[in-house]
Amino acid sequence: MPSSTARTLLFSVVVALAAAPVAGAAPPGTSPPTAPAGAVPSAAARADAAAAGRPGTLTTEPRFDWPLRPRPVVLRRFDNPAHDWLPGHRGVDLGGVPGGPVLAPGDGIVVFAGTVAGKPVVSLRHEGGLRTTYEPVEADVAAGARITRGSPIGTLTTGHEGCPVPVCLHWGARRDPTIRNRPQYVDPLGLLRLAPLRLKPLVAP
Repeated sequence: MPSSTARTLLFSVVVALAAAPVAGAAPPGTSPPTAPAGAVPSAAARADAAAAGRPGTLTTEPRFDWPLRPRPVVLRRFDNPAHDWLPGHRGVDLGGVPGGPVLAPGDGIVVFAGTVAGKPVVSLRHEGGLRTTYEPVEADVAAGARITRGSPIGTLTTGHEGCPVPVCLHWGARRDPTIRNRPQYVDPLGLLRLAPLRLKPLVAP
């Protein structure tokens, strides 16, 4: 059996060890240390912050929108033939309202506003070598005018062949000529999915 003096000494050592601060721990009543200004957080810290929604959330910002409001019914879809001489449908037909406004789906420049084969047509050029066309549309804009997404470019009229409703808007799109100097027709509905991802900060409620 250890002597009473030894037991007293052992008890004092145990109490001292229990009261000693843990290495790296903040003293009682103080806040945990923070990273110095300009320090780059670790991947784990960034993941935790993103999960908590502190730095922001991934959102989409489309560059193109529908040319008719409200969102129209697609009556005939894009059907690009394998060869120029084969039948197809180089655009989409949207159901509309007689005399309704036709809107620019994206920013661009008016490159044509007039009549083609007896039909009123408006054509816009967008960045990246993209051109969109709209018929039958009585133009409210002139060639050379700069337009922004959602601005009116004309009014929808009757006369589109094969339209099963009072009026249809034929919406076409094509890229600049690339192979054999021929334009590349694309599905206009695909433009609505061109939505670049951007990180936007959250706004506190």
